[in-house]
Parts: sequence; structure tokens; C-alpha cells
Amino acid sequence: PGYGGVAARSSMAVSKERRAVLILGSFGLLLVAVGTAFIFVVPGLITAQVEKNVRIDPNGGFTFDIWKDLPVPFYMSVYLFEVLNGDEILAGGKPKLAERGPYVYREYKQKANISFHVNNTISFREYRTLHFVPEMSNGTEQDYIVVPNMLMLTISVMMQHSSTALKWIVSGAFATFNEKAFMNRTVQEILWGYNDPLLDFLSVVVPDMIPFKGKFGVLSEFNNTDTGLFTIFTGMDDTKKVQMIDTWNGQKEVKYWRSEQCNMINGTAGQMWPPFITPSTDLEFYSPDACRSMRLVYEKSDQYQGIPTYRFKAPSSMFANGTAYPPNEGFCPCLASGVQNVSSCRFNAPVFLSFPHFYNADPVFLQAIDGLSPNSDLHSLFLDLHPLTGIPMNCSIRLQLNLHIQGIRGIMQTGKIKPVVFPLLWFAETGKIVEPLLSTYYTQVVLIPALFEYLQYILIGLGGGLIVIAVVVEVKRQGRGFLFWSSNKKPKDSKETKLAHSENLIPASNGIVLQEASL
Repeated sequence: PGYGGVAARSSMAVSKERRAVLILGSFGLLLVAVGTAFIFVVPGLITAQVEKNVRIDPNGGFTFDIWKDLPVPFYMSVYLFEVLNGDEILAGGKPKLAERGPYVYREYKQKANISFHVNNTISFREYRTLHFVPEMSNGTEQDYIVVPNMLMLTISVMMQHSSTALKWIVSGAFATFNEKAFMNRTVQEILWGYNDPLLDFLSVVVPDMIPFKGKFGVLSEFNNTDTGLFTIFTGMDDTKKVQMIDTWNGQKEVKYWRSEQCNMINGTAGQMWPPFITPSTDLEFYSPDACRSMRLVYEKSDQYQGIPTYRFKAPSSMFANGTAYPPNEGFCPCLASGVQNVSSCRFNAPVFLSFPHFYNADPVFLQAIDGLSPNSDLHSLFLDLHPLTGIPMNCSIRLQLNLHIQGIRGIMQTGKIKPVVFPLLWFAETGKIVEPLLSTYYTQVVLIPALFEYLQYILIGLGGGLIVIAVVVEVKRQGRGFLFWSSNKKPKDSKETKLAHSENLIPASNGIVLQEASL
């Protein structure tokens, strides 16, 4: 074998190395291309999957099943305010209260009478039942607590502009049935009702004033009842409208308030929202219990069990009066900011809503009562929402029920009670996603998208690494075995060189020569 054989073997080795470099570089470019494509394609795939899953599909599916029977444990914790100085209050003294509870109830919610409509809406009624949970409560339903006689005091205030003769009749009825301004009853009676013959008497004397008979309980409307007929959008044609209310009890707006804005039925039914929520989004929902739409505003970004969330809270303007917040003028007549008059949807009873312990309310309410201590952590209303899907992870709806009471001339049982917004109770309705739904949800909305996100960068990094390796190998291959030096001496010809010269393949060297040496 001569020079030609060596050259051939060398050329074959070079060809294999170059082929390997090309393969390595091409594979690296492919990985980079796939990873880069993932950056642009994966968000779109996730968006499309979210839009598909959040819709209320008539054919059923994961979201429909969750929506129909919420697999989330809800609890209602009730705190009652015990009256410590009833006689002093009747004499015109300042009320002193002590908080009792919580009395905790497991709340079950189930949708029924479900009907899909051709305009991509669905109608339903949601029934709720409450069951006492002793192990989570601080006390039993048989605890006796002194509280305002809501029925007697409400009737008295509602009759303050009636004739003196009618007031005397009612006062006589109070005396006949031994009704007093404050009563000592069990928690069960206070919340869920007790038989009171006064109701039957008043339904005959003033039938238009008393809309119910038999038992009277502060929260009797909360148990074994439904929240009305909701019609909401399914999102099948537009996911931006999913869960949004079309009508409630067949109405586009209520008729309780004095302005069109306050009567509007806005947002959702309060259980889910449309997807792709941003910090600039306000969460609106209609509450049949409050007879109005409510709005929550973004507070901060957070996490719930590893799932990214936005926390939304009730703004201080929610129960502000019309002077402090003009859009609320339609909810008036108002007192100072921090309480809302809901008498127009509560049979004209002087009932007011507020946050617990008059949190975020005008100090005048707090100063009128001893025993209250508002606290943001304990008494604010919040909701932790997964922004991508619009599904709440954790929430606590906290509200306080108050009664405006005062002494009424002509009704001796009211004594000299000074006008005051009197706290009766407050409740926290809480719910959070737990196992096994939590793991399923975490896998679908956090783990899988995270894997795709990591994969795209892994592919780009791996591809980039292969390209770098290919470049380095090629550079080394190009420089391998070539050393060059300068010489003024005529080199000694080898047999191959002489043969080449003789065949005029290589011109004779003269002067400075660059000699190749194989390493």
C-alpha cells in the first residue's frame, strides 16, 4: 500500500467523523426546534384544554359532575352574642355582650331541577341542609343563651308610627304571652325556631305584618331550603360567560332597592367563575341571602396546597353608605358606613348586615357596644381562586346579622332602650378543596403544565448542548494532525515526492517550504 492507500483510509475516517458530527448537530437542532415550538404551542394547548374543561357540557364530564354535586366540605360556624346586662339596656344603658360559639354545622349542597336550554344556559335549584357537628363546636345546641327577643323587638320597631291604640293592643298581647325584650333560649331554638303563640295572635291582628306562622328562628331560612331558581350560561359557545347568571327566579334584576345599579344581578352564583382571571378582574356574585350582588377585589397572589391562587377580599365600600360611596345610595336609607339596611327584602324588619364585630365599619357602631373586637384575620371575607380555571380553592364568607332596636313609646316592654344597631350573631361559611379531589386537581392544573414547561427548556438545553459538542468535535477534527513550520532548507525528497515530481504532479520546491507532518 503506498501513499494512495493511506490517503484513502484517512479520507474514510474523516468522512465517518464528519457524518457523526452532522448527525449530532442535526439532532441538536431538532431538539432546539421542538423545544422552541413547545414554548409557543403548549400555552395554546393548555388554554384550549381549560376552555374545554370549564364548560358545563350537557353530555356530562369532570366539570359537570363537580358543579352538580360539589365534592367540597362546607361548614357554617355560628357565633351568638350573649346579652350580659339586659336590665341595664332596658334602663338606657350601654349593651355588654359576650361571644359564644362557634356552633358548627356541616353544610350539604345539591343541585336539582337541572334543565339545559337552547341558548346555552342551564337552570337549577340548589338545596342546602345543615347538620350539627359537636366535635367541631364549642358547646352544644342545648346551651342556653340570653339574646334579644328578635320577634318582639322587630314588631315594636315596625309599629313605632302606628296609632297609640294599636300599640297598646300589641303591648297587651306581649304581656299576655309573657314576651320580654330579652329571652333565655337554647341555641337550637334561637337558630332553627321555637313555637310562639304570639305569632298566631299577630297573624290575626296585623296579618300584613307577619308573613309566617308557627316557628320562628333567626336562621330557619338557611336549612332545608333552596336559594331560588338560577339560570346561568354553560359556556359552550363562549367560555367568558361560563357560570355567569342570566336570570334569578326568572328576573334580570331584583326590585328591592332604589337604583337600577343596586338592583342588578351581576356575576355568578358564587361557586365558580370564568377562567383566565387576572388581578385587574373583580369577582362578582349574586347572594340571595343578602338580596344583592357583591363584588370582591384582588388582594394578593398566594398558594393553596401548592396550587397558585389569587386572594380576593371584600372592599371596604361593600357596606359603605351613599355619602362615602355614591353607588351604594340605592341601598339607603342608610346609617353610618359599615352596615347595610336589608329591611326591604326582609319583610320591612329593621335588619342590617355588616362584617363580624363591625369590622371595617364606622367606629360609632363599635363604641355603642361593649364586648366587640374586630380583627382582619378573624372577621374579613375572602376567597382564594385558581386564576387559570376560575375555581375557588378556599373561601370564608363572614357576615354579621344585626337588629336595629329602640324603646317605643306605647310599648312598655321596650323600656328606655337607646337606638342601637344590636349584633345578634355572625357566621362564617367556609369551604376548601380536600383529597381526593385536591390531588386530581393538582395533577391536572399544576403538575402536567409544569412538566410541559420544564420539558421545553430541557429540550432546548439538551439540543443546545449537542450543537456545542458537535462544533467542538468539528473544530478539533479540522485541526487534528496538522502542524506547520517554516524552513529555508530544501527538504529531502521522499520516494513518494520524487515520484510525484517525476510525473509533474507537484512542482519542485524552491525557497521557503511549508512541511506537513503527521502526528
